[in-house]
Amino acid sequence: MHNTYPFRRFPAIRITGHENSVAADKPAILQQFRHSCQNRSRTVIIVECYPGVNQNELLELLAPLEPAAVIRSDELALPPVEIDAQIQRDLTDDPVFGIMTTRRLEEFFPEENLAAAKSKIDTVKSGIVLVYGVGASLVYEGDIVALADITRWEIQLRYRKGLSNWRTAKTNLPKNEKYKRGYFAEWRWADRIKDRLLPRMDFYLDMTAEHETAMVSGEAYRAALAQTVEQPFRMVPYFDPGVWGGNWMKTNFNLPENGSNYVWSFDGVPEENSLLLDFGAGRPIQTPALNLVHTHPQQLLGDRVHGRFGAEFPIRFDMLDTMNGQNLSLQVHPLTEYIQQNFNMHYTQDESYYLLDTRGDAPCVYLGVKTGADPEAFVQALEEAQAGGRPFPAEDFVNRIPVKKHDHVLIPAGTVHCSGADTMVLEISATPYIFTFKLWDWGRLDLDGRPRPIHISHGAANIQWDRNTEWVKENLVNKVTIVHRDKNGTVERTGLHEREFLDTFRISTESDIPVRRNGSVHVINLVEGEIAMLTSETGHFRPFELHYAETCIVPEAAGPYHLCSTDGRLIRAVIACVRK
Repeated sequence: MHNTYPFRRFPAIRITGHENSVAADKPAILQQFRHSCQNRSRTVIIVECYPGVNQNELLELLAPLEPAAVIRSDELALPPVEIDAQIQRDLTDDPVFGIMTTRRLEEFFPEENLAAAKSKIDTVKSGIVLVYGVGASLVYEGDIVALADITRWEIQLRYRKGLSNWRTAKTNLPKNEKYKRGYFAEWRWADRIKDRLLPRMDFYLDMTAEHETAMVSGEAYRAALAQTVEQPFRMVPYFDPGVWGGNWMKTNFNLPENGSNYVWSFDGVPEENSLLLDFGAGRPIQTPALNLVHTHPQQLLGDRVHGRFGAEFPIRFDMLDTMNGQNLSLQVHPLTEYIQQNFNMHYTQDESYYLLDTRGDAPCVYLGVKTGADPEAFVQALEEAQAGGRPFPAEDFVNRIPVKKHDHVLIPAGTVHCSGADTMVLEISATPYIFTFKLWDWGRLDLDGRPRPIHISHGAANIQWDRNTEWVKENLVNKVTIVHRDKNGTVERTGLHEREFLDTFRISTESDIPVRRNGSVHVINLVEGEIAMLTSETGHFRPFELHYAETCIVPEAAGPYHLCSTDGRLIRAVIACVRK
């Protein structure tokens, strides 16, 4: 237990220079809009909505402006059945996997519908015209442009409560199919629109918390992101229950009782996590961390990494909790060529397990195939188990590797793996995290009482059968080398495998040790000790406090820094970066 410096579930980033700029209630929001409409005979207000934003709530919020005309852009799009038909090839018939779309939102808005809307707007000679909804910025240039935004996690929670996808005739889908449409299609269209608006919008509306909309000017919002990318920062983590979950996070992070254990935490995934921007008074603005990636990719990632990945954040930290829980599903990730050819993804999910903690006498990970295992028999046994036959005899085919706290197990794509019960794993991986081919789920049902999807054919096409017992032990388990050691501490390289583009280092110190930069963004987790400080070597940022098991991002633009113990006690941090 780490009670002195507890895990912070809602870390805020202090923004200076724009204090008191947040309009945190309806009167304040309306006042800012009215002020912007002054000295105009006619004002066209465009409010672009990210899919998942509660548009009824938005309309109710802005109704007191008494617009002379209101246009909801969603109604100008193709009928839902036509959109469903057009994107079916991208979504596929698979319940989990699709193909990353190359479509743009404009394709779903017929020119004649947009022309009719423009004509209606042009007939209004005085007063306010309100254009709102998904695709609103496609309708008219606008005098005032606002972005109504929402975090990915909140969208997922709303899916679970019954929210359907945007403009679809397919309602009441299972949550994983709603997520699939968002991940492979809707969010891609919407992000392209958002990227055009972020540099020029007049207002940013935070609509993540229902009935608690807050707004900040576009100028202040852009200044906040510009400040964030110059310093270490944490994102808002989220936690999710699941059938195999444990209770380590619930205990150590003081999570709310939910009637179930938690299976994972996302604490280092900009595509999923959010930022809390604290402008000094009132409520913070919660915003997708992905907005920072898209607006400042070069400063965040470093020139070298940006040149390779573009505006994508290639590193992911999350946690897998099976303490007093169950094994994860036995799984494998696709090879690079497989994910490129089948799913239109640039790179795959190479990963590793860093053991934050273990319990009991026999904690383990399952890793690689046993020497001499017959591939045909392996797949046949999986298919038999999935068809309701005898359970898959995992330990006849897969290596069971004993593990302990601070072990690091490397998992290049194509390697069969899963963490066993009674482990607390910090998973360090490349970002395409949705592509997990489950081979065997130990015969259990999910929390909704349904079997979880299994992908034996995908998995069998990617398993590397030469990664046998000897190869795994030689190449994937605790491949630790000392990089530097002096009176201040030790720097060890703990991975990853040569097939993986990430490097990981473990830094141990009881005092103060410089961290070498290599032209890459750093992602850090404090794996030992209650508290560490990150200090700038050049005074570029204020000292940054990191608590046990917390993850933070250090942008390349933050410059050189030191990892410091505050009380002379041993601290250990694991750092991931993109290798040269």
